[in-house]
Amino acid sequence: MIDVNQLKFDENGLIPAIVTDAKTKEVLTLAYMNKESLEISIREGKTCFWSRSRKELWRKGETSGNYQHIVSITADCDFDALTVMVEKDGPACHLGEESCFHNPVFESDERHAFSLESLMKLIEGRKTEKKEGSYTTYLFEKGIDKILKKVGEECTEVIIAGKADDKKETIYEIADLTYHVLVLMIQMGISLEDIHDELASRHVIDKKVKQEKMTK
Repeated sequence: MIDVNQLKFDENGLIPAIVTDAKTKEVLTLAYMNKESLEISIREGKTCFWSRSRKELWRKGETSGNYQHIVSITADCDFDALTVMVEKDGPACHLGEESCFHNPVFESDERHAFSLESLMKLIEGRKTEKKEGSYTTYLFEKGIDKILKKVGEECTEVIIAGKADDKKETIYEIADLTYHVLVLMIQMGISLEDIHDELASRHVIDKKVKQEKMTK
């Protein structure tokens, strides 16, 4: 861990802080901190910034209730910028958007960003707005039994590919399994956040077990 005094604040005593969502890794906002607001953030475990327009400290969520609980703060290689990873209570943007960065400027026709979140939205759309000829819509129309049957079949395919030590085929089958599990999640109203939180709770338990073993 580096000392706060090692950070390089600009001529106004400020350092840019890029806030990201700990769960989705989405960039939420770009704000500024001075030494005092950074120390408050570390001490309270919630983001506190310096408002350049109002010339005063402001704690994110003071008026909106959309607090940002800090997971980690990391400095860049030059010690003159920070990334702040947070778990947020609500939208990061004062306009009510999840992120302040929601105004597209350019999007490549050849390269497309992929995320499980975007895939989940696409799958959900096939359930709420049925599309003729869509396999996903077909699964939702057939219902839970059909979806579970496909999950079971894909599990078997993963096992067969893994047993054959075929890496390429195993990757392919895991992707198929993942897709069908996501369909199941949408069908049952389970979110990626639900799975994230469950895995995170297990990580904490695992960490405690390791610590207990080390002390014995």
